[in-house]
Amino acid sequence: MLGPVLVGERITLAPARPEHLPEFVRWFADLEVTRFLLVRFPFSEKQEQEWYDSVAGDRTCVHWAIFREERLIGVTGIHQIDWINRNAITGTILGVRDEWGKGFATEAVRLRTQFAFQELNLERLESQSFAENGGMHKALQRSGYREIGRRSHARFSEGSWHDIILFELLRDQWQAAAG
Repeated sequence: MLGPVLVGERITLAPARPEHLPEFVRWFADLEVTRFLLVRFPFSEKQEQEWYDSVAGDRTCVHWAIFREERLIGVTGIHQIDWINRNAITGTILGVRDEWGKGFATEAVRLRTQFAFQELNLERLESQSFAENGGMHKALQRSGYREIGRRSHARFSEGSWHDIILFELLRDQWQAAAG
């Protein structure tokens, strides 16, 4: 499903719209943007439309576009929601390279996390990231996630094997950190 509008200090999470799909296609065609993603091949506009249609009706995910002022800069979501065990997988992509390193991913993770625990009543969130993706690790850790493990040689990219780092955040840890 498409998420509700969440307003932060410097960014806003809002539902993606069909007119955003060409921008998503451009991001996924940029090897620098997709360097640390599990998806390595660009999508066509038709594939993006099919993805959008499936996400809009999927009760096991919540998806947002990330905006800095009026500029679309990324996407974030809560995926594979297990409503019985109250856990989910999370992810974030900043597709606009000149917005990297400015703390927007951290703010998106914090907004998404608050929604997951306060509105969806989830108990546990998990995320994973290429070992080399220090920026995402910082965003997750600043939001309370902790590293819980490593999958060695889990992904082949750019001619070599890469480890995947696993992160988790439990509701009580998040509440304790929030004060």
